[in-house]
Amino acid sequence: MNYNEQMEEIVKKFDTKKRLLLHSCCAPCSSSVIERLIPFFNITVLYYNPNIAPQEEYELRKKEQINFIEKLKDKYSIDYLEIDYENDLYEKEVENLKNEKEGGKRCLVCYEMRLKKTAMLAQKLGYDFFTTTLTVSPYKNASKINEIGFKLENTYKVSFLPCDFKKKNGYLRSIELAKKYKLYRQNYCGCIYSKRD
Repeated sequence: MNYNEQMEEIVKKFDTKKRLLLHSCCAPCSSSVIERLIPFFNITVLYYNPNIAPQEEYELRKKEQINFIEKLKDKYSIDYLEIDYENDLYEKEVENLKNEKEGGKRCLVCYEMRLKKTAMLAQKLGYDFFTTTLTVSPYKNASKINEIGFKLENTYKVSFLPCDFKKKNGYLRSIELAKKYKLYRQNYCGCIYSKRD
């Protein structure tokens, strides 16, 4: 399934910009995604990442996300939304999955946790679409992420924007933009288990 082609088919039918709630895992991953989507959407970046540990790392990535959006304000109109740090909730959700390998069942729980919160807020706040930056990474399973997104679309009755942002050199572009804007690029996904692995 080519989720990037699906996305392009959807956006080319727009006659006006739509409102998008974009879950972002970090500033570097959001960079090329925002660049790709801004012609078609009024974007609100949602920073909700309860998996990130320790809290100092969470705060560092959050600050970098806010700083990056501020740097774009001259060029684009982008809003920002964040939710409280809920690492205890994440730890409870993955309690029995601590020994799963990176990319396994624990990660699927993490994707769903973040996308569910995004879908709930998109519905509550009246967005046209929701999606996530997660698929820009070559280490993330785009098929599973889209599968979760479409399931949540049915549950919350708000449109999920299919995506595979690593396509068309999206990941390479995110590295270029991270260098251009001097963004902090972490060396592990976020949770203590990914850091361990």
